[in-house]
Amino acid sequence: MSKIALVTGGSRGLGKNMALALAKAGKDVVLTYRTQKAEAEAVVKDIENLGQRAAALPLDVSVPASFDEFIRQMKATLSDFFGADMIDFIINNAGVGVHAGYADTTEEQFDALMNIHLKAPFFLTQKVLPILNDGGGIVNVSTGLARFTLPGYDAYAMMKGGIETLTRYQAKTLGSRGIRANVIAPGAIATDFGGGAVRDNAEINGFIASQTALGRVGQADDIGGVVAFLCSEEARWVNAQRLEASGGMFL
Repeated sequence: MSKIALVTGGSRGLGKNMALALAKAGKDVVLTYRTQKAEAEAVVKDIENLGQRAAALPLDVSVPASFDEFIRQMKATLSDFFGADMIDFIINNAGVGVHAGYADTTEEQFDALMNIHLKAPFFLTQKVLPILNDGGGIVNVSTGLARFTLPGYDAYAMMKGGIETLTRYQAKTLGSRGIRANVIAPGAIATDFGGGAVRDNAEINGFIASQTALGRVGQADDIGGVVAFLCSEEARWVNAQRLEASGGMFL
């Protein structure tokens, strides 16, 4: 039986690419979406066309009160569609971008980023633990901005720095169950994230490319395979690590 991975925010962007890469590596996938049901169902079809099973469930990671109901739906989906009662991997990918300078960041923006990027991975993973197989894995998503700095991402990067610390604690805490926890830190990627600035703004795109050792901005296809690797047997001895996939930004 194929192993099962849960990918939050799997209907578009990096999450979609992660889900497809996991399917290509022989994993079944449960992906979540917030509002884009049609897009999520299209990803499910793509995964099925790759010969794997998939399901899409609604989830707003900014509302922790919804996590118990999500776990209930998750258990029902596992039973009804996968003939299983456990998953093997959770990839905490869902997120939003807010660009605001330190002096201009509002409390509302700060709280939104905290709820989505820090609180959600902490408590959703906590809720998933009873249905996460021993020997499984956690992949959290950080950012290159936790290593280097660019104006306007103060609060966002701060939350991701917290995720990197959480990942090490998860690895230590869950090691007795054989569960690995690692974090991937993408660099600037040409997707619709943050309003699509890296993808659509030629000036921003050119600047990032000029500051990247490989001479271009990242694409979604550069990231999914890294996550699939971290969820593979080949990565069985990789634990508590930060793997930056940025093409060598700001070296």
